[in-house]
Amino acid sequence: MRTTVASRSSSSAFMRFCRDYGWAYLFILAPVLLFLVFTLYPVISALIMSFQHYNPMNTTWIGLNNYKTLFQDDVFWKSMRNTVIFTIGTVPVNIVITFVLSYFIFQMKNSWQTLFKATLYLPTVASGVTLSIVWIAIYDPTSTGLINRFLGLFGIDPVIWLGQSSTALFSLMLMNWLGSHGAGIILYLAAMGGIPKSLYEAADIDHASGWTKFARITWPLLKPTTLYLLVTGVITSFQVFISVYLMTHGGPNFATTTIAYLIYDTAFKFYDFGLASAQSFVLAIMIIIVSVIQFKFLSSDVEY
Repeated sequence: MRTTVASRSSSSAFMRFCRDYGWAYLFILAPVLLFLVFTLYPVISALIMSFQHYNPMNTTWIGLNNYKTLFQDDVFWKSMRNTVIFTIGTVPVNIVITFVLSYFIFQMKNSWQTLFKATLYLPTVASGVTLSIVWIAIYDPTSTGLINRFLGLFGIDPVIWLGQSSTALFSLMLMNWLGSHGAGIILYLAAMGGIPKSLYEAADIDHASGWTKFARITWPLLKPTTLYLLVTGVITSFQVFISVYLMTHGGPNFATTTIAYLIYDTAFKFYDFGLASAQSFVLAIMIIIVSVIQFKFLSSDVEY
């Protein structure tokens, strides 16, 4: 009898729970299923594949051999070097450029702010393929290329920007410096607008200089935004692919081969999906380690 009463009570509680929260869980179910099917399952499959010599007809378990081959590959280490150089050369410079542009735009009237925000955000909306095609024309090795035409005004011979090892990686970095600030500017402007004006008014009462207000008020309160841009910028730079694929194909002489492009090359040119999976997980581990280090050492004095 007690068992029957308990089961009825349990069933009633379950029905009441479904009536009160059922729709909420039903709506949550859709994104959870999408995550499980299109994110978690592919990640687990790729992890298993990284320990295999993968072949749709005859897959062989080879343990850590893919990782051993990976770390003994000179091209892998060169791609690591290129990726690190690209990241160090673009992320800090982009943050400085973004901050300076945002600071000057913030001093303008609202109408001018809107104009500059829309103009600078436009490259972010444009396709990476479109931007790469435009920059290929800018870097045209003949005298018709925009940069070479400008250099010709000073009597400098045309430079093969994308066709020689000494300038190819720098050319990709220059493209990144001049076209990836729109989202960061929007974030910085929003953060600047959220700083209470009373802080600046109090500083004026104390006769604080412009530099003092910047160093003691503006910059500390913008550190969360700066940290966010730094972390996301590093992650994006470690995954740079479109510009490399369309503009240089990793050359010349692997001068612009990044880890992301090497993964693509290994998987879809040499069809070694096991080795490509191992490369992918090494890249993921690198991104996680760098992100953790950034949060550990740069977020200690961040004011939220």
